Amino acid sequence: MEITTFIIIIIIASILQTSTGFGFSILATPFLLLLFEPVEAIQINLILSLIISVALMRKIRRDIDYGILRRFVGGSVVGLPIGITVFLLMEINSLKMGISLIIIALTLMLIFKFRINQNKKRDILAGGLSGSLTTSIGMPGPPLLLYFSGTETQKEKLRGTTLAFYLFIYLISLIIQVIFAGTNKTVWVSSLWAIPLVFVGLYLGQLLFKRINQNSFRVLTYIILLFTGIYLLIESFN
Repeated sequence: MEITTFIIIIIIASILQTSTGFGFSILATPFLLLLFEPVEAIQINLILSLIISVALMRKIRRDIDYGILRRFVGGSVVGLPIGITVFLLMEINSLKMGISLIIIALTLMLIFKFRINQNKKRDILAGGLSGSLTTSIGMPGPPLLLYFSGTETQKEKLRGTTLAFYLFIYLISLIIQVIFAGTNKTVWVSSLWAIPLVFVGLYLGQLLFKRINQNSFRVLTYIILLFTGIYLLIESFN
C-alpha cells in the first residue's frame, strides 16, 4: 500500500510541477511526510524537484525573467540559514501544522485576490522567504506563487522564472540539509526508484500545460492548495 501511495504521489506531483511550475513540492512534501521521517521526506522532495528543474530548463529558458531571478537568488542567501535552523529545532507535528497553515493562508489570499505591486525590494523579500521555506520544509513555492499571482504574472513567465530559481535553491538546500541534518540510504534509494515516475509525470504534465488556459490554471491552483493544506492540518492533530 505504501509503495502504491508513493507512486501516485510522485506521478501526480510531477504532472503538476510541469504544468503549473510549483506543484511538486507543495503536493509531494505533505504526503511524503506521511510515509517517511521529516528529514527523508524533505530530502527526497529536494532531490526529485532538482531533477525536474534540470529536465525542464531547456524548454522554459525563453520564459525566464533574469532580472527577477537574480534578485530571488540574492534574497534566498539570507533565507537559507534561517530555514535550516527552524527545521533542526521543530518537531514533526509542529512541522506539519506549520506547512498546512502556510498553504491554507496562501490559498485564501489568492482566492480573495491579494494584489501587490512588484518591485526590486519585494523580489528580494520573496526570494528570502522562499529560501527559508526550502531548507525548513522543502517548499519554496508558496511565497513565489503568492507574489507572482498577486502581480498577475502570466503562467509562462511564472513557470519559467520559478523553475530556474528552483534549480539553484533546491541544489543549495539539499547540500545544507545533508550537512546539517544528515542523510541515509532510504533517501537515495527511494529517490532512485522515483526517477522513472518523475519522467512519466513530466511527459503528461507537458501535455496538460499546452491545453490549460489561465482560468483553469488558477482554479487548479486553488484546489491543489486547499486540499493539501486541510489534509495535512488534520494529520498534524492525529
